[in-house]
Amino acid sequence: MNDTATDPIIKVRGLVKSFGTHIVHDGLDLDVRRGEIIGIVGGSGTGKSVLLQQIVGLLKPDAGQIEVFGENVRDSSPEEYRDLRRRWGVMFQDGALFSSLTVRQNVEAPMREQLDLPDDLRKTLAGIKVRMVGLTDVAQTKFPSELSGGMRKRAGFARAIALDPEIVFLDEPTAGLDPIGAAAFDTLIGQLQATLGLTVFLVTHDLDSLHAICDRIAVLAEKKVLAVGTMAEMLEVDHPWVQEYFHGPRARAALATKGER
Repeated sequence: MNDTATDPIIKVRGLVKSFGTHIVHDGLDLDVRRGEIIGIVGGSGTGKSVLLQQIVGLLKPDAGQIEVFGENVRDSSPEEYRDLRRRWGVMFQDGALFSSLTVRQNVEAPMREQLDLPDDLRKTLAGIKVRMVGLTDVAQTKFPSELSGGMRKRAGFARAIALDPEIVFLDEPTAGLDPIGAAAFDTLIGQLQATLGLTVFLVTHDLDSLHAICDRIAVLAEKKVLAVGTMAEMLEVDHPWVQEYFHGPRARAALATKGER
């Protein structure tokens, strides 16, 4: 293992990605620190989810380097990539659960793929993960179509932590939730990050989430990471989109809500 406690757990350098003639990223650089919650924000089409998918190896960059745990994701062998995948978990938008499997079976799926465990032990571990995200034992036997949007997201989070990962990638986890449900999910992220020692890569547009749980924020604009820093540092960035995003009416409302907590 090449990574150390002081090295970035994720290191992106010179990333280039295009789809046809449309350039999404052009020379993007980003470091993610071990144990932090970093929020990835940007306008529509800036490639927030595309960045996540490149880091976890679902999309291939046109150029540049991505290192996770000190290992080059692009150049890893199938065996090395399999080992890397065991060390991170991903929650896609709306949970992206298998519709034909129950909640518990969805959480068991990564264990079946990656671990050689007895059936009883695998079921027990899956049940523990489901309870860790605040779902009841009854929910374990339900199918995704029988769950509310918030419950599907929690089930997706349970699957993301099924293998006890060091990093979790969360793609718009509070999108579509009412304010109470979104705040509860933010609290869950913060609690599990602290309890499990996770590094959290959070793609979001939710200003409340940025205020509530993020240690740092990375702003995607102009095909790269325009700025990265704390919320206080974001408020000082002199760029039109950043100023509008972090000083607009919704930002002021989010700041007021934070002050009430």
